[in-house]
Amino acid sequence: MVGIKTLIVVLCLHAILLSMVTEAASKNKVKRIKPPKPVKPMQELLTCKSRKSRCFMKRIKCPVECPKVKPKNPKDKACFLDCYSPKCEAVCKSRKPNCNGPGAACYDPRFIGGDGIVNQHFSLISDSNLQINARFIGLRPEGRTRDYTWIQALGLKFNHHNFTLEATKTAKWDENVDHLNLSYDGMELVIPEGHSSEWNSTNGEIQVERTSTTNSLTVHIPDVAEISVNVIPVSEEDSKIHNYQIPANDSFAHLEVQFRFLGLSSKVDGILGRTYRPDFENPAKPGVAMAVVGGDDKYKTSSLLATDCALCVFDPNEIKDGDESTVMEYGMVDCTGGGNGITCKK
Repeated sequence: MVGIKTLIVVLCLHAILLSMVTEAASKNKVKRIKPPKPVKPMQELLTCKSRKSRCFMKRIKCPVECPKVKPKNPKDKACFLDCYSPKCEAVCKSRKPNCNGPGAACYDPRFIGGDGIVNQHFSLISDSNLQINARFIGLRPEGRTRDYTWIQALGLKFNHHNFTLEATKTAKWDENVDHLNLSYDGMELVIPEGHSSEWNSTNGEIQVERTSTTNSLTVHIPDVAEISVNVIPVSEEDSKIHNYQIPANDSFAHLEVQFRFLGLSSKVDGILGRTYRPDFENPAKPGVAMAVVGGDDKYKTSSLLATDCALCVFDPNEIKDGDESTVMEYGMVDCTGGGNGITCKK
C-alpha cells in the first residue's frame, strides 16, 4: 500500500514539474510581432476662398494619390485645388512647369526682331491690372538666317506693384546652385533655398514658393495669375542636335514657364494675351501649333517693366467693368517653337 502511495506522489510531482517546464518554455518563446498595417497619409482638406469661383467656400479633399499640398519629397506630385474647374475638384500635378501642357512657354519660342538683335523685351500679356513682359536672349549661329531665342527673364506689373525673376548667367551649369534672381518693388528678394521655402508680401498681394531646393518656384497672385518657373541650361546635347553653337563660356540659362490666368478682360492684349480676346480668330484647330506674332513693333517694350509698347493697355487706376472680366481656366498657350516668330498651341 505504501508503495502505491509513493508511486502516486511521484507521478503527481512529475506532472507538476512537467507543467512548470512547459510554462517556462512557452514564456521563453519569441513572440512574433505582426508588421503594422501601412498608415494612409491624412488627406488635406482645401477650401476655395475666391469669391469669383463657383466653388467658393466649398471644402474639398485631396486625392489619396497626392494627399498633401506641399509633399516632403519635391519629386512627388502635389494636391492642387482648381477653384475654377466646373467639377470643383482637387487633382494631382507636378509643381514644376509642364512644357507639354497648357500655359507653357519653353524651349525656343523664336521671337525674332526685325533688326536681328536678340536681347530684347516684349509684352506677353497686357491688361488693365496685369502686365507680363519677357526678356529674350539668344544667338544667331554662323551660316544661319535666323536667331535662336530663349526667355531669360519675366517682369510682372500688377496693381501698383512690380515683380521680376531672372535666370542668372553662368558659364558652367550646376543644378545644385541657385540661378534665380528675384525682386519685388525694386528691392532684391531672397528666399532661403529649400523645398517649400516661401515668401509672402506684407498684405498678401503675392506669394512666392520654392518647389525644389534650387531653381524652381511658383508665383501666385490671388485672383490674377499663377506662374510655375524652372531654370535650365541649353544642354550640350541639345546644342549639338540643333546646331545652336552655344559658346563655352555661357550655358544660356533660361526659363521654362507655365502660366495660369484667373481673370483676363476682353481688352487684354500682348503677343499672347490677344489670343484670348473675344474677337480673336484662331486660324488653327485647338491643340494645333499656330503662330501668334503680330509684329514686333507693336509689342516691343523699352525694358523688362515698361508698359510703353504700342498696344499696351496696363493701367492700374482703371476700374475694370465686371462684365468685361472672363475667368480663364488655363490662361496661355504651349510655345515650343517653329516658324518665323513665336509659334504656340492652345
